[in-house]
Amino acid sequence: MTATLTTPQDDAAPPHPRRWAAAVVMMVAALMDLLDVTIVNVAIPSIGRDLGASESALQWIVSAYLLGFAATLIVAGHLGDRYGRKVLFLTGTAGFGLASLACGAAQSPGQLVAARAVQGVMAALLMPQVLGSFRTLFRGKERGAAFGMYGAVAGFASAIGLLLGGVLTDADLFGWGWRSVFLVNVPVAVATLVAGTVLVPATRERSAGRPDLLGSLVLAAALVAVVLPLVQGRANGWPVWGWVCMGAGVAALAGLGVAEGRRRSGPSSHVTPLLPARAFKLPAFSVGVLVQLLFSVGMQGFFLVFAIWLQGGEGYTPMQAGLVTVAFSAGGFLTAPAADALALRFGRLVLAAGALLMAGGFAWVWSAVADGGTEHTGAWPLVPGLAVAGAGLGLLVVPLVNVVLSAVPGDLAGGASGIFTTAQQFGGALGAAVIGTVFFDRVTSGPSGPAGGHGSSGTATGLTDALGAAMPWVVAAFALCALLCPALPRRAVERPE
Repeated sequence: MTATLTTPQDDAAPPHPRRWAAAVVMMVAALMDLLDVTIVNVAIPSIGRDLGASESALQWIVSAYLLGFAATLIVAGHLGDRYGRKVLFLTGTAGFGLASLACGAAQSPGQLVAARAVQGVMAALLMPQVLGSFRTLFRGKERGAAFGMYGAVAGFASAIGLLLGGVLTDADLFGWGWRSVFLVNVPVAVATLVAGTVLVPATRERSAGRPDLLGSLVLAAALVAVVLPLVQGRANGWPVWGWVCMGAGVAALAGLGVAEGRRRSGPSSHVTPLLPARAFKLPAFSVGVLVQLLFSVGMQGFFLVFAIWLQGGEGYTPMQAGLVTVAFSAGGFLTAPAADALALRFGRLVLAAGALLMAGGFAWVWSAVADGGTEHTGAWPLVPGLAVAGAGLGLLVVPLVNVVLSAVPGDLAGGASGIFTTAQQFGGALGAAVIGTVFFDRVTSGPSGPAGGHGSSGTATGLTDALGAAMPWVVAAFALCALLCPALPRRAVERPE
């Protein structure tokens, strides 16, 4: 029987002999999940054509995954701390593989959206266990190296997801077409499940309290209540129920925050608070969460509509569309390695510069598309803007968590990190909902236009006009990030963990 490692009491124990093998297994699972955030974007037009998906369904294919992830992440971390991370990791891996199989076998947009939501829940179930296990298995410089590996893989996944989605869709393996972007997860999940059963040790937190399941349900319902009317409202003429639903979601989030704050200051409880209420009282943390959310709004919103425009308006194949985004990835790879060191020296100025570069880069893309008029723009006019935006990405996102968490007490760091990731996923869902709605509202060719691969000149003109309408929202999201950065801590503090 395998012993269970706990923290922090076992810090004096010898390090686990298979810790690096376990880390590799867990990182493979993390890579699989991180890829699925972006890999589907380039396949969206093909999915729309094949399944006859409506515009709102295309938005839900992206948003459902992110909402499932955001709604489950925090409580999943608490469940792993209390009941054992290995069990949650293996359960999440198995569930993710099955959900991916369901995505690949979907015969209707509704089936695909439901499977994507389950995918997001399962991804959230396993992801916190990776970092939680790293904290337990590694110490000192090894811990820093393990977290550095995670950061590198996370950056790699974001960059490669768009390209891999295009390659797999165009390759049409076994005649699967777009289904390959989901079915490729199945053998990876099976191999990870087998290796994880053997190599990943059982770890947990000895002092962890019971998770707040009721609060988690309220959080999940509130997030869905906010996004649902944004996605469905346009198709239904913005009915009253949508505004009521959105207001109820915002009120539920506010009420949950108040309830968590009272629990924190009240009598001691064995239930672990869902939200770190004390952290939200720190302006630097609250602003940092808002920056993270706005960044994700701009990113997910842009790449959803950009992929549709490239394929439906410019006539690109999925692989060609993925190749265009290499310029964005290259810009990020240039700045990301130096971003943390720059932030330690110059603090929030680096983040503000990154946000401004992203706003400027996407403004360049907007201008290039507008200059093309009714003609095809082509890839090369877009490349400088995408590269500049990618360089800004590295300067903004890589050091953001460290800069913000330097203002948070150490005992709140875990909960604060969970909120950061939740804000990232929820922001992505909001971006797909809001910017996608602006885009589809301007498409003049009807529901089949956005999903088409080589549409008529009318379709191309409609999609170009639609992208032009959506781009100000993308640029505004990053411009707001830059305006908020002066409220972040002046300097990042280098912490041992």
